[in-house]
Amino acid sequence: MIKVYLKQKIAPRIANGHPWIYGNEVDRIAGATEPGDLVEVRFSDGKLAGIGFINPKSQILIRLLTRKQELIDDQFFLNRIQSAWSYRQKTGYTENCRLVFGEADLLPALIIDKFNDYFVIQTLALGIEKWKPAIINALNTIFSPKGIYERNDVPVRTLEGLEQQKGFLSDPFNTNITINENGLQFLVDIENGQKTGYFLDQQDNRKAIQHIVKDAEVLGAFTYTGTFEIHAAHYGAKSVLGIDISEQAVAQANKNAELNGLADKCKFETKNAFDVLKDWSKDGPKFDVVMLDPPAFTKSRENIDKAVTGYKEINLRGMKLLRNGGFLVSSSCTNLVSPSLFLETLDMAAKDARKRIKQVVFNAQSADHPIIRGIDNTNYLKFLIIEVTDR
Repeated sequence: MIKVYLKQKIAPRIANGHPWIYGNEVDRIAGATEPGDLVEVRFSDGKLAGIGFINPKSQILIRLLTRKQELIDDQFFLNRIQSAWSYRQKTGYTENCRLVFGEADLLPALIIDKFNDYFVIQTLALGIEKWKPAIINALNTIFSPKGIYERNDVPVRTLEGLEQQKGFLSDPFNTNITINENGLQFLVDIENGQKTGYFLDQQDNRKAIQHIVKDAEVLGAFTYTGTFEIHAAHYGAKSVLGIDISEQAVAQANKNAELNGLADKCKFETKNAFDVLKDWSKDGPKFDVVMLDPPAFTKSRENIDKAVTGYKEINLRGMKLLRNGGFLVSSSCTNLVSPSLFLETLDMAAKDARKRIKQVVFNAQSADHPIIRGIDNTNYLKFLIIEVTDR
C-alpha cells in the first residue's frame, strides 16, 4: 500500500480524529496512486495516522476509513455496517432510520437510509463507490432486504469525477412505499423524492410539537410532503395549512393527509413560501403556530452571510404572522450555519420584529444521525421552538 506522509504542521483536527485530509496538508506521496486507491497515511514522524482512500480530483484528498493497521476488505465493510446497525438497535431506531451516516459511522461519504425492509444508498466519493458491491453484500447478509436503490443523482459526485445516477441495486420493486412514524403513515417516493425520499432526521422533532399545536391554527411553510403539518393535525390542531412551491410535493402531502384521515383539517397549497411570508406578514391572517422548515440556503462558505440574511428574514416574517403568545417552530439544515449562529440570527429577527422570545426546545437531528465531537459537519440540523410575545 502506497504511503502518504503529512506535513509537520497540520490542522490538529486530524490528530483529534477528523477523517478528512486536504492536499495542502500532505508533504509527499511515496509512489504512484490511482484515484480511489487505498493509501496508508503517516504523520511526519512516521507514526500511523490511518488508512483511507485517495482522490486527487477531490478537494478532500484523503478520507480515512480507519486509524488502525487493519485489512480493508469485504469483511471490514460488513463489520462497520453491523456496528452501525447495533448502535441504532440500542438507541431505538430500527424501523426507519439512517443506518449509516458517513463519517459519524466511520464510513466516509456513505449514506444508507432504511425504510422498513427497503434501503436507499448514496456513495458520494470515488473511494467508497469502489466498495459498493461489498456494501450491497453486507446489506443482503445482515438484513435480507426486499429492495435496495441508489440515489446517486447528486451534484457532489461530480466533484469526485463521478457521474450522477440512480437505479436498482437489487431486483426491481415498487419505489412508492409507505412507512410508519409516530403512529402516522407517510408515503415515500424512493425514486423521485428529495434526497433519499424522506427526511428521517426530523422524526424526533416532529413529536416535539405535540403540546404547542393543540387547538391551534397552524401554518407550515416549506412543507415538502407535509410531515410536520400532519403531525400537528394528529396532535389536535384546530386547522393546519401547509405551503410549498413544489406541486408534486403538495400533491403527496395531501395524499398523506388523506392516508391518515386528517384531510378535513389539514390542507396543502402550492405557493412560494418566501412570497407568502412577505405578503402575509404585512397584511394577512394570523396563526397560533408558524412552522418554518426551509431547504439549505447555502453549501458554500462564501455565501454564509446571504444564508444568515435569509434565515433572519423568514423568521422575522414568521414572528409577525403569530398572534401574541404564539409559537414559532424554526429549522435550519444548512451545515455551515452553526447552532450558535442560528440562535443569534433568531435573536436579531426578534429584535427587528420588536418581539420577546422564550426558548421552549432547541434540538439537533435525531440520534440515528449521530453527532461526533470534533467533526462539525455531523452537527448540522438546528430545530428551535420559541414562544413569541409582544414587548
